[in-house]
Amino acid sequence: MLDLQAPTEADTLEALLADIRARRAEFTQLRHVPRDVVERLKRHGVYRAATPLCFGGSGIGPLAFLELVERISEADGSVGWVASFGSASVYLAALPKATQAKMYAASPDLVFAGGLFPIQPATQVEGGWMVNGTWKFASGCKGADLLGVGIGTAVGKDSPGQPAGKPRTAVLDPSKVEIVDNWDVMGLCGTGSHDLKVTSQFVDDDWTFIRGGEPTIDEPLYRYPSIAYAAQVLAVVNLGIARAAIDEIGNMAGGRVAITGAPKLADRSYVRIEVAKSEARLRAARGFFYDITGEVWESIKAGNQVTPEQVALLRLAAVDAARAGDWVVQQMYGLAGTTAIYNSHPLQRYLRDAAVVRQHAFLGEGIYDGAGAVALGVPPMPGFL
Repeated sequence: MLDLQAPTEADTLEALLADIRARRAEFTQLRHVPRDVVERLKRHGVYRAATPLCFGGSGIGPLAFLELVERISEADGSVGWVASFGSASVYLAALPKATQAKMYAASPDLVFAGGLFPIQPATQVEGGWMVNGTWKFASGCKGADLLGVGIGTAVGKDSPGQPAGKPRTAVLDPSKVEIVDNWDVMGLCGTGSHDLKVTSQFVDDDWTFIRGGEPTIDEPLYRYPSIAYAAQVLAVVNLGIARAAIDEIGNMAGGRVAITGAPKLADRSYVRIEVAKSEARLRAARGFFYDITGEVWESIKAGNQVTPEQVALLRLAAVDAARAGDWVVQQMYGLAGTTAIYNSHPLQRYLRDAAVVRQHAFLGEGIYDGAGAVALGVPPMPGFL
């Protein structure tokens, strides 16, 4: 397929990342990533990474995509977070194949965003659903080509044909959805994770799917466990932020003597020790994260079924990466002293962003319980697998 969206010679990935770093304050002020940046992310393959090969997808695997999101997150956590949803077409693979053909007809570079929770009751009518309600945390919604919302037949009950713990998603054109501009938070300010509001919109059955449901496309990527992947693409943001934080201390270390007369950072033994500990913690978490990703991906390509143990390890590696990244950023912020308290300093941004990544429900304390349950041969909490 001729790639009409390829980046120009001047618009290299390094050029894009440099521009993202220069515009971080703009993203915070806007409270979303503007469309010109989203379009450049498209040209660098972010939003065709999970598009089916049969509809023009790039065919890159989870390893390459996660590494790309990590690099973007080094430049800015909010842009990395928005880019991470380039993986969302993994969910869309559960739509009927004919629906996907319509969806990708204009371009394989499709930006999908959604507010899945709280699940809202929808009325089942002939041929589809009447959808009403308000949903939270629709990251990247202002730059999306399609929006999704979580529905069910009644509060606390599953929709027909819907597995327990896996919500149904209704896909709508953005013109049918109101974005409630209320994203006012301490970190990841530029993700534009506003509420979505839908009022009396009909959604055809063919434009709904079960999140994490059986894909209608038979390609290796859609055999990779989708819920675990959703956790991974978020967790990897903190690996990027943590690397940026260590690099920032490295940049500061040889600078001026402190106003109190204390030695430069590089001349203080406790600084050197904490930097070394943080480097080890980050590399250990990153190694586990990418090792298990590669192991599961190679097994899938060899034709093997994904096991519960593999899913548990993917989820465990994700929560460990998110928490390791947050810990590293806290250590680096502490080393910087009062210099880092100014709003203009990168470390205060890293501190706030990393803390918000760690708060995500997919990366919470309960994930350890689920992974431990699988390891010990007892049923994990619903929805873990």
